[in-house]
Amino acid sequence: MNVRILLLAAVAAFLISPAARAAEEKADQAETYELLNLFGDVFERVRADYVEQTSDEELIEAAVNGMLSSLDPHSGYLNAKRYQDMKVQTHGSFGGLGIEVTMENGLVKVVSPIDDTPAAQAGLEPGDLITHLDGEQVLGMSLSQAVDKMRGAIGSDLLLTIRRADNKPFDVTITRAVIKIRSVRSRLEGKVGYLRVSSFTEQTDTGVTKEMEKLKKQSGGELQGIVLDLRNNPGGLLSQAVAVSDAFLERGEIVSTRARKPEDAQRFNARPGDIADGLPVVVLINAGSASASEIVAGALQDHDRAILLGTKSFGKGSVQTIIPVSSHGAMRLTTARYYTPSGRSIQAVGIEPDIVVEQARIETIDRPKRRREADLRGALENDNGEQEKKPGARNDDQVSRDGGDGQKKVVDYQLVRALDLVRGLSLFSERMAASRK
Repeated sequence: MNVRILLLAAVAAFLISPAARAAEEKADQAETYELLNLFGDVFERVRADYVEQTSDEELIEAAVNGMLSSLDPHSGYLNAKRYQDMKVQTHGSFGGLGIEVTMENGLVKVVSPIDDTPAAQAGLEPGDLITHLDGEQVLGMSLSQAVDKMRGAIGSDLLLTIRRADNKPFDVTITRAVIKIRSVRSRLEGKVGYLRVSSFTEQTDTGVTKEMEKLKKQSGGELQGIVLDLRNNPGGLLSQAVAVSDAFLERGEIVSTRARKPEDAQRFNARPGDIADGLPVVVLINAGSASASEIVAGALQDHDRAILLGTKSFGKGSVQTIIPVSSHGAMRLTTARYYTPSGRSIQAVGIEPDIVVEQARIETIDRPKRRREADLRGALENDNGEQEKKPGARNDDQVSRDGGDGQKKVVDYQLVRALDLVRGLSLFSERMAASRK
């Protein structure tokens, strides 16, 4: 009898459950409509009673942007003009100061200045906080409002008040210019190829291929390795980060993205072919390396294809999707998180370099010449017939470079360490190969 009662209770619960769920969904729907009515009431009251007349378009755009920007620092609304500016930027040319920014505690934070732009030339650094724009407080502005204020007529000046670490705030005047991004540059440092990627635009993967071919040709086939410089690289297109990673990997996963719905997860894998032909690769990163540059660094680190040198990266491990909205612009919505091949999420954590090297100044210390064995009277000669080599000029990357105008340029200490590491790895590989013969 008791068993029969229990079975009847279970059946009754099963029969009631769908109805209860439907009632609950109906209640949620009613609450949603009530909240939308609240929005309508506020909207009408602002239109009627606000001290200054505002357009419906401005109010609705502000409301939509407020909704999106409250989700996370990277979601937001792009009106038609800003949407067009964004599309131009990913093509590699746009107007402005030349900085990638985000919001932190109500202030605009510099993620990184872009190479060869007014912001970089003015000395802005990753982590700088912009507190005022032309004397107006940033606190209280949305990120989009601050960005709009930083844009303006080409050739016009903008006064920025900067707070850097614990130092006293200081002012910097920057002249707006057309920002043309050449995302990839290269040069030879002795027999080591230096490959600088400043952002991930539509031309980045073809630029990397072209510059690598140039380095191989310039070195006469004697390339010892590659330094891939991703410092102050604020990121860009996910597809380009995958393509650049693929260029250095023979196989394996590059990155995976996981969205709210399991079926929307994606995995990107490398295809056979290593553009560096297995040569040693050292990747330079710092606090200005974000998003797409962290995907590349993480993939090469997890596959033991490169050694990471520098300081911890920015820690942006989310993916934003640009979704056009009718004819009024687009919404930038965070739709997924990305993970390195080993399954690491670097969101708000960053990527730790294998070798931590802070940027530092290098000074050449003049020391009095010391006597050596060859200087001693009557010293035995070398029985192999060799003579002591006279000291010559040091490697170009180890001394202060002359800028051509008589001004000495500051030595890039992190780059010097990276070049030395590549040379050391190349020498070790050559000796190991010779010992096997």
